[in-house]
Amino acid sequence: MKLTRKMVLSRAKASELHSVRKLNCWGSRLTDISICREMPSLEVITLSVNSVSTLEPVSRCRRLSELYVRRNRIPSLDELFYLKGLPHLRVLWLAENPCCGSSPHLYRMTVLRNLPGLQKLDNQAVTEEELARALTEGDEITAAPDREGMDNGHPEPPCTLSSISSSQETSQDLLSYVEEADSSQGHLSLKPSAKDQFPSFSQRDTSSSHKNRNVLTAILLLLRELDTEGLETIQQAVGIRLQAPHQQELREDTE
Repeated sequence: MKLTRKMVLSRAKASELHSVRKLNCWGSRLTDISICREMPSLEVITLSVNSVSTLEPVSRCRRLSELYVRRNRIPSLDELFYLKGLPHLRVLWLAENPCCGSSPHLYRMTVLRNLPGLQKLDNQAVTEEELARALTEGDEITAAPDREGMDNGHPEPPCTLSSISSSQETSQDLLSYVEEADSSQGHLSLKPSAKDQFPSFSQRDTSSSHKNRNVLTAILLLLRELDTEGLETIQQAVGIRLQAPHQQELREDTE
């Protein structure tokens, strides 16, 4: 799926592409984000849980400070070449991509060698010691990835990752969504935290586990991304779930 002008303006609640500062397209089945080239004012981009395969379009976003592309189809760390020219990039979440390879240490060292301005990588703070070690333990990327044979730089993957509405989506993805949102809010303070948005839930949920509270917060945040049809589906599912205990009680009374 291609990220379109209409989708961007709707999600960012903006009237012009050049004025968009923050864009959240988490779990939107995206494969093509070329429109990002037309958004020079972008400061935060959330593209996790999609099928994006190249970072080239965001190389035009010179004001970018935070980029979330966890669980996509980034094939090679050579894609970092497109981020080396972004002077304000401080936060990058790149985990769970093919480019991460089988050596977490080499992956992290390579990212930090090429992006020494990062303050946080994959939700983990970057230390001065790591930056020093990265100079000798990471690989330097000096050229853009070879895209020979690819269709206009936007290869179509054989299949796409499921969207956030899929029944296969795990609670871990919901928790990661909250963590990414919290990280973004912490750096730019563009909107109140989830706890401030939904105080009644946190007050009533004092006896629940921390994980359950995070999942609840994630669900409330994701509801904001659904259209009317999606909300009606959720309403029906909740109604069935709430009726189940009552129906069980009726069956027990009649036995």
